Amino acid sequence: MLNFSLSPMYLVRSLKKNFQLIKTLTKRDILGRYKGSFMGLLWSFLTPLFMLSVYTFVFGEILKVRWTDGSSGDVPGQFAMLLFAGLIVFNLFADCVNRAPTLILSNVSYVKKIVFPLEIMPIVLILSTLFHTMISFIVWLAVYVILFGVPQSTLLLLPVVITPFILLMLGLVYFLAAFGVFVRDISQVVGLVCTALMFLSPIFFPISSLPDAYQQVVHLNPLTIPIEQIRNVIYFGELPEWELLANYLSISILVSIVGFYFFQKTRKAFADVL
Repeated sequence: MLNFSLSPMYLVRSLKKNFQLIKTLTKRDILGRYKGSFMGLLWSFLTPLFMLSVYTFVFGEILKVRWTDGSSGDVPGQFAMLLFAGLIVFNLFADCVNRAPTLILSNVSYVKKIVFPLEIMPIVLILSTLFHTMISFIVWLAVYVILFGVPQSTLLLLPVVITPFILLMLGLVYFLAAFGVFVRDISQVVGLVCTALMFLSPIFFPISSLPDAYQQVVHLNPLTIPIEQIRNVIYFGELPEWELLANYLSISILVSIVGFYFFQKTRKAFADVL
């Protein structure tokens, strides 16, 4: 029976050892989304640009919706920009966790290869999704420059703010990828949970507009802190709430370690089930 190390340091060594393989698989996954399409990778730019244009027109021009947190007044285009920023974070999360349950199931050939480092597959998924998220942020930034001018200097803190969120997703992907091998219905459950989390997160509204009791409930949503903090640094020009971010990072590290532990503990049975 094969034994796999449960130590997080094993993952670190594997990442160093298989760097080129991770790079190749990530590139293949990115290009694979647009395989056979006429415009190919250009769709990764056009899609977020189109969606942001729709949000700006519908919410700004037709519905006249405004962001009602009282922080910056009635600014044209503000609601669409803040909405799109929140949706970028949600789409990053949803894309990762929705694909995670079938990650191993869709790569059965790798499971059968004893020498293949199966632990890098969640990393490839995260990196591939981050690529498209980066494109969306670039589109967001370009529109911001057009509408509002020079971006906030706190934008440089975006990698710091998003890193804990990435670690949290990594742990969830490891757990769901392993769990999905044994319980196929988990994909349906994850889809429902993602939909619920979207409407229970401050994507369409500022959390400050809610009563205190509801704010506490919304803060239990793992998307709330990343959405709020990312908006603060890229739009409002505010520094992150460091203590809140540190607590979130601690939980994210714990989730990533537990997720990796579960993945390594169960992967010896993957081949038998598949």
